[in-house]
Amino acid sequence: MENLDSALQYAAENHQNFINSLNELLAIPSISADSNGKSAMEKAARWIEKSFQNNKFDVVNIYQTAGNPVVYGEKKTSKKNAQTILIYGHYDVQPVEPLGEWESEPFTGVIRGDYLFARGASDMKGQFIASLKAIESILSTGELPVNVKFILEGEEEIGSPNLENFLRQHTDLLKCDVVVNPDTGMLAPDVPTITYGLRGLAYFELRVYGPSNDLHSGVFGGVVHNPGQALCELIARMHSPDGKVTLPGFYDDVRPLSASERAELNRLPVTDQDYLNQTGVPELWGEDGYTPTERLGARPTLEVNGLYSGYIEVGAKTVLPSYAMAKISMRLVPDQDPQKIYDSLNVYLKQHAPTTIRWELINMSGAPASITNRNLPAVQALSRALESVWGKTPVFRRDGGSVPVVGHMQEILGVDSILTGFSMPDDHIHAPNERLHLPTWKKGIQALIRFLYNLAE
Repeated sequence: MENLDSALQYAAENHQNFINSLNELLAIPSISADSNGKSAMEKAARWIEKSFQNNKFDVVNIYQTAGNPVVYGEKKTSKKNAQTILIYGHYDVQPVEPLGEWESEPFTGVIRGDYLFARGASDMKGQFIASLKAIESILSTGELPVNVKFILEGEEEIGSPNLENFLRQHTDLLKCDVVVNPDTGMLAPDVPTITYGLRGLAYFELRVYGPSNDLHSGVFGGVVHNPGQALCELIARMHSPDGKVTLPGFYDDVRPLSASERAELNRLPVTDQDYLNQTGVPELWGEDGYTPTERLGARPTLEVNGLYSGYIEVGAKTVLPSYAMAKISMRLVPDQDPQKIYDSLNVYLKQHAPTTIRWELINMSGAPASITNRNLPAVQALSRALESVWGKTPVFRRDGGSVPVVGHMQEILGVDSILTGFSMPDDHIHAPNERLHLPTWKKGIQALIRFLYNLAE
């Protein structure tokens, strides 16, 4: 392929420069959850804008939204009938607390061994820089084999509240043949990975009310139904003993796993012991009839994310609380509708909530699952690129997490997303001491260069 070797050589010779660029972006504390951090968000957007301009992109714009800016960049090729790829990313990061657990400053990139430590190193400034430097390597030695567009948002870590509206307003601008989303990762440094499915999300707050105010548990206990107890009873009945969710109609739209998918998922080099080691639990749990890998990526779940009721401080206080609350999330699989799941939970509560309490269900957020055809030419182009670099066929997995933008792009732009990335399961994403495995990141840049050339074939 024309100029491929030159681009790969450029990437190898400029590896340290690439790290330096990443460190510049990591130094900007672009925490989207920080209401006082608007200037940092703007600074990060301007840094990305400047990087696009330095690479002589044809179009570079910063679009203001009701929240943080969206940065857009576009570089065209003169090659006829070239495909257009849209690379998605986000420049915002999670808060750094608890700060005392960091071994180095969270917004100063520090290399220890094979790892670069900083907030955003893995999620996902490192993944964006890998994509940008793959483009730079090609442009510095020739012409792009395809048309490339970038869209970078600054609100992914708070649920992307303004991105869907931006997509709907700019469908012509974002028109493309395929989306590349490098916001996922690999199972291990020696296991190249392609994610072809993501679970959706339905998130609720369930509030249970009892007496008009907190009561003395000795004076009123046994006469008034404790909201905390009532809430726990409701939650306990949401699962059957075999791990299935008991909400009416919960599984009606679940797409069954084919035999070929089950075979592919069970090819993943992850064992029950690996899950035990990662979690520290004494024993695994879940829906009967499915392996842990299948449960994590291809089956829906219901989880309690938080509970509150009564006195929870140090010491004793004999109170019968007036109020209890639970945060409940459900990870959804293809064909499940978040609105139908909300309706299902409402029906369950009407059927099972006792008349001794009042309840309120708040629908906080929802997003559909997404799945990409593993046989798409673009997916196969990425597969060949990863195999060229790692020397082995990549594994395909369905990720248990949710990336709502993937579903939005399928719905609004009418294109599938290829999910890749070079983060590791132990990169401490969203936690103190977030890190990026630099040898894998270096290989990732090489793979992205090869992928762009493969797309042009």
